[in-house]
Amino acid sequence: MKPGLMNYQVAVRALCEFTAKVGDLDLRFTPSPTAQEGMAGHAIVVARRGPGYQAELPLAGDYQGLQVRGRADGYAPDDNRLEEIKTHRGDIARIPENHRLLHWAQAKVYGWLLCQQRGLAEIDLAVVYFNVLSQHETAFHQRCGAEELREFFELQCSRFIAWAEQERAHRRLRDQALQRLRFPHPQFRSGQRQLAESVYRAARDGHSLMAQATTGIGKTLGTLFPQLKAFPEQALDRLFFLTAKTPGRRLALDALATLRSQEAAMPLRVLEHVARDKACEHPDKACHGDSCPLAKGFYDRLPAARQAALERQWLNQDSVRETALAHRICPYYLSQELCRWADVVVCDYNYYFDMGGLLHGLTLLNEWRVTLLVDEAHNLIERGRGMYTAELEQTRFEAVRRIAPPVMKGPLERVNRHWQQLQRDQQAAYQVYPAAPDLFIMALHKAVSTLTDHLSEQPAGNAAELLHFYLDAMLFCRLAEAFDSHSLFDISRADSPGGPATSTLCIRNIVPAPFLAPRFAAAHSCTLFSATLSPAHFYADLLGLPQQTPWIDVESPFSAAQLQVQAVSNLSTRFAHRDYSLAPIAALMARQFAARPGNYLAFFSSYAYLRLVLDEFRAAHPQIPIWQQSRQMDEGQRQAFLERFSSASQGIGFAVLGGAFGEGIDLPGERLIGAFIATLGLPQINPVNEEIKQRMQGMFGNHLGYDYTYLYPGLQKVVQAAGRVIRTQDDQGVVYLIDDRFNQPAIRRLLPTWWQVERCRLPLLGESQTSSRVNARELRPPFSWPR
Repeated sequence: MKPGLMNYQVAVRALCEFTAKVGDLDLRFTPSPTAQEGMAGHAIVVARRGPGYQAELPLAGDYQGLQVRGRADGYAPDDNRLEEIKTHRGDIARIPENHRLLHWAQAKVYGWLLCQQRGLAEIDLAVVYFNVLSQHETAFHQRCGAEELREFFELQCSRFIAWAEQERAHRRLRDQALQRLRFPHPQFRSGQRQLAESVYRAARDGHSLMAQATTGIGKTLGTLFPQLKAFPEQALDRLFFLTAKTPGRRLALDALATLRSQEAAMPLRVLEHVARDKACEHPDKACHGDSCPLAKGFYDRLPAARQAALERQWLNQDSVRETALAHRICPYYLSQELCRWADVVVCDYNYYFDMGGLLHGLTLLNEWRVTLLVDEAHNLIERGRGMYTAELEQTRFEAVRRIAPPVMKGPLERVNRHWQQLQRDQQAAYQVYPAAPDLFIMALHKAVSTLTDHLSEQPAGNAAELLHFYLDAMLFCRLAEAFDSHSLFDISRADSPGGPATSTLCIRNIVPAPFLAPRFAAAHSCTLFSATLSPAHFYADLLGLPQQTPWIDVESPFSAAQLQVQAVSNLSTRFAHRDYSLAPIAALMARQFAARPGNYLAFFSSYAYLRLVLDEFRAAHPQIPIWQQSRQMDEGQRQAFLERFSSASQGIGFAVLGGAFGEGIDLPGERLIGAFIATLGLPQINPVNEEIKQRMQGMFGNHLGYDYTYLYPGLQKVVQAAGRVIRTQDDQGVVYLIDDRFNQPAIRRLLPTWWQVERCRLPLLGESQTSSRVNARELRPPFSWPR
């Protein structure tokens, strides 16, 4: 028995998927049986067999220290026939050849395990395909000798053992390197040690942690370092660094590069897994070998590409792409494969928290011990809501009805009848119902089932709109089954002058906690960190964190003297007072710019408000450079906006609070010296938010309904925006909080503890808000520091 492989186990399916997958990558859309249909299909096949038939037969065997185990689908002793049962939909000829070869590999491994167990000289193997639509069986047979099967089994095992030995050696070297790992700087920043120690304890003790830490403290490095240090002691398998936006992914990779630089060849595999649309080399081609050259022979070339990638260890997007193209395979699906073997995966939230999250699925399948770092975790509430919300738009549904194949006409008409009835019964433009009506959901289920059968029989030539409806309707049905107090079912009706009204049906998640909680539970430990993670109960309640999850407010490395925070006490930015606020805000901004010329950001509650102040400012102060955020800016336009903030430039950038420039951007030093925030950031009062408030009151208490819906989300945006100003311990800047409500005690308590907020008044004509312009020289006090 080989040293180091004692008690190493692998399932038959996992063994064959690793060693026997060949041929093309083929992701043509062909609905497969659901898990329930698969189990039912197996049961039907078994029920058709004789009384001595043995189903779910447990089998196991060893080869050079590797134990292979699994359950064969069925064995008929009288016929000496072992069966591998596979369910499918539609024409059996569409089952790809490489899938068939994989099925035969599994049958052969089970065949050897049975021959070895019972001393059989030969056995009849059968792969049985059961069509869940027609309930017809198609069986393929091979008569195999035990010696032939033993050789096949040992070949698969030897391939796996070589890899397993390599992986075990890698893990040993990785853990030894992580034991030697040291913090890469001579000392921790203020507060960074406190953060690192708390994260290490969470990983050591296997619990969750919420950490509120000021932007600029070095949160990314302060969380990654202790998590990696906990790997050897806690026998951790993987670390998933989960981000909401691209900048967070880049910061994580920079920190990991710094840690890995301690050794010339640090044995730590770091993978940056990006979205499919960002990794695809041929977006105009379909993902199968008949269309895309990088899908042709994918599995034939995968082993060499996988080996080459893992030898590189550092697997950012460029590295994965370079390796994939060198081996002529798809970069995205190579990256997806590498998720199984990387020590650290840096990627978007959805790869773990989404309903079909890849990393969560791999964690459960492989029983990994994983630890999570959730970057900018305040974003997870809205992102989680989005993951577990489904909409059906009537205009898109009508378009689908017009192009639907004949077999779909009846089911879609039934859906339409129930939809029209809902619309006729609706009393208001927006209305919430106790749940999605049963008759409508039943009709939608039937439409999904019929469309599934159609796509199984005719997978090619279907319009994109039909496939989009199919996916939307499946999600809607799935969320309807899980519907509870965590979600709303609402209908929004849009009246069209001269035309029929249309509506949108929505299962709207408002508390993602029930969906996210099992994903937190699947991890050994989880640390959520952000500059705005207060109050703790708000995030714990809505995200579904375990009870008694510790919350820490990390000591800030910045002093109050670095940031002058002024709360304007005599000006309102409420919608009703908006016109009166324009001239005083413009004058305040001009006065501050005159006192200390440089780069500033001005944040407003909406594009409309931004435009009003910008027009006022441009007319009154045309000599001051300004630039503005616009709707639907692409990545290049956003980058151009940020490039205006240079160490040599001066001017004011106008932006919307909560948008692309309100968080996740880094403008240190003279690139940004101040911010004007002319809003509390409160979400708009509308029927949807009012319903959310009522639901929050019912779930968490009347006193928290308004806070959970409006106040906490709004102040979170304010603090994030203000956090753009002070990025290093050498920075100095000013923030103006422009609204009288910032002086309320309840609001002040939600602002960072290291801020020293001073009250200031703007001179207003007659001390009343009017639309007349205020002379900039009348404003006191401006803030200026020596350069």
